[in-house]
Amino acid sequence: MAAATPVYYDLLMEDIKSLPESYTVQIFDFVGYLKSKAASQEGCPICVKLRDPVTGEPLYNAETRKAIEEGNAILRGEIPAKRYSSLEEMLVDLEADD
Repeated sequence: MAAATPVYYDLLMEDIKSLPESYTVQIFDFVGYLKSKAASQEGCPICVKLRDPVTGEPLYNAETRKAIEEGNAILRGEIPAKRYSSLEEMLVDLEADD
């Protein structure tokens, strides 16, 4: 997986540093989760490891293809995007999805 460009990396690190410590721990736990999924037989649901041998296009699993299509539908305005007034509100919503 390609590394984030330095600009995005710096912005993300500044955002992470501004969070309460408990959120920072959750973020690093999530990164650890993604790494463990990537190492497991299931594979990371958002990582591209397989590519078409002819075209070089990424081959995504069904869950990832569905998420990409949902994101595209949100961008096209077909599905309303969730909006949050704070990062805390978003994290609470993400926890509720579990």
